[in-house]
Amino acid sequence: MAGTTKKETFSPAEKKAMKERAAELRASQKKEKLEEAVLEKIAEMPEDEQKLARKVHEIVREVAPDLTAKTWYGMPAYADEGGRIVVFFQGASKFEARYSTIGFDEAAHLDEGSMWPVSWALTTLTDADAEKIRDLVRRAVA
Repeated sequence: MAGTTKKETFSPAEKKAMKERAAELRASQKKEKLEEAVLEKIAEMPEDEQKLARKVHEIVREVAPDLTAKTWYGMPAYADEGGRIVVFFQGASKFEARYSTIGFDEAAHLDEGSMWPVSWALTTLTDADAEKIRDLVRRAVA
């Protein structure tokens, strides 16, 4: 906009996420170190989010052991052999959101017609919810 002196800036949360992403790109590509980084990020979360993130982590490792666990913008994520993110967890506290989410990126094979969900809100994780996540992860990597 001509004549304006207002600067467009990123929020502190956005800046932190960008710094975390840059660190992730510089990190070692060894699977063990990447998995360790995911577990460390989960341990830093508030207790209720840790519980959700740990369960999602267990489900993904069980259903899709070939996916590589890694952090993505400071959150747990799981990538295919090409390094593309398939599934990720985002804690509510990360961006002061109302709920945590499990999401699926473009590499996930969830396409269904011309419109399909790619993110689900998580407040608790029942056995039925866990089974739905197992099914979604199975479909995502199929």
